[in-house]
Amino acid sequence: MLKYENLKQKPREFLAATGLTYEEFAIVLPNFQSAYELLYPRNLTFDGQARTRAEGAGVKGSLSKSEDRLMFILVYHKTNPLQTMHGLQFGLSQGQTNYWIHRLLPVLQEALVELGM
Repeated sequence: MLKYENLKQKPREFLAATGLTYEEFAIVLPNFQSAYELLYPRNLTFDGQARTRAEGAGVKGSLSKSEDRLMFILVYHKTNPLQTMHGLQFGLSQGQTNYWIHRLLPVLQEALVELGM
């Protein structure tokens, strides 16, 4: 399963998977995190409803870290795989992959706009 922690020590594989060097990834990441928090505030659920439980309750997903989310959407953008195949790389079903692609594309676009790209 592709994870940021696994690839960050392998510069050639990191570049091949994401299209960015580790240094470039580190520049994009803070803007990606800011855009994610702007589009999906922590006090709201994924559906946009007010939280009834504390944040962090429940099962931890395979894309729980910002680094993994950014890697997920960059790999998708670079390789343009079928959703089923992309999900296999990240340990997700096709439905979960579709959900995350549609959730993260606007975040990536906003982050790149903030960087002037």
